[in-house]
Amino acid sequence: MSTLAIILIATAAGSLLSLLLAGVLALSARPHWVPVLVSYAIGALLGASLLEVLPEAVLMKDGNIETVAKALLGGILLFFLLEKLVLWRHCHDEICEAHGSHDHGHDHGRSALMITVGDTFHNFVDGVIIAGAFLVDFRLGVVTALAIIAHEIPQEIGDFLILLHSGYSRTKALLINLLTGVATLVGALVGYFALSMLEGWTPVLLGLAAASMLYVALSDLIPGLHKRAEIASTLQQLALIGLGIGSVALVGYVIGHGH
Repeated sequence: MSTLAIILIATAAGSLLSLLLAGVLALSARPHWVPVLVSYAIGALLGASLLEVLPEAVLMKDGNIETVAKALLGGILLFFLLEKLVLWRHCHDEICEAHGSHDHGHDHGRSALMITVGDTFHNFVDGVIIAGAFLVDFRLGVVTALAIIAHEIPQEIGDFLILLHSGYSRTKALLINLLTGVATLVGALVGYFALSMLEGWTPVLLGLAAASMLYVALSDLIPGLHKRAEIASTLQQLALIGLGIGSVALVGYVIGHGH
C-alpha cells in the first residue's frame, strides 16, 4: 500500500471516528464525560509531541536541535496569533471559553459560521501534520494521528452541543461537523505533495506540528482543568493525563518493534 493511501485512510478514519464518537457522546447527554476526555487528550498530545515528534525531528538528517527549537518557538507564536485572529478557534468574544472547555449552556454569541471556519482551518492543519508525520516514519504517523483523534473528540462534542444550542437540528449539526472534517483530507493531500517537494523542510514542519500539539494542550486544555481544584478531581486528571502519555508510548513501542 502506498504512503499516500495510508495517509488518506488514516485521516479519513480519524475524522469519522472522532465525529461518530463525539456525536454518540453528545447525543447521550453526558457532558460530564468531556473533562475525562480532555484530560486523556492532554496526555496524548504531550506524549506525541515530546516523546515522538520532537525527537524524530531532531534526529533526522536535515534536523538539529537549534532548527527544531526555532520552529517550535515560531509555531507557538503563530498559533497564538491565529487564535487571536479567530481562525484557530471558534470564539469571537472575550467571554468565550478556550478550546475543549466550552460552556454547553450558553452560546455566548458564537455563530455556526465561526465554528465552521475555525474547524475547517484547524482540520486542514491537522491533515498537513498527519501527512508530514507519515512521510517521515510509519510509527510516527500512527502516533500523531492517534493524538490528533484524542483531542478532536472533546472538541467535536463541544462544537456539536453549541450547534444544537444555537438551534440546529441533530442531523444538520452532524452534517456541518462532517463537512469540516473533509478539510483534514484536503490538508493531508496538500501536505503529502508539498512535503514531497520540500523534503528538507520536514524537521521544521515537524517542529510546527509539535508546537500545535503543545499549544492546544497547554494553552487551551489545561486551564480548563484548573476549574476543578479538589484533590479527587486533580488525582483523576493526573491519572488520565498519564494514561494518555502511556498510550502514546505504548503505541510507539509496539509499532516500532513490529514495523
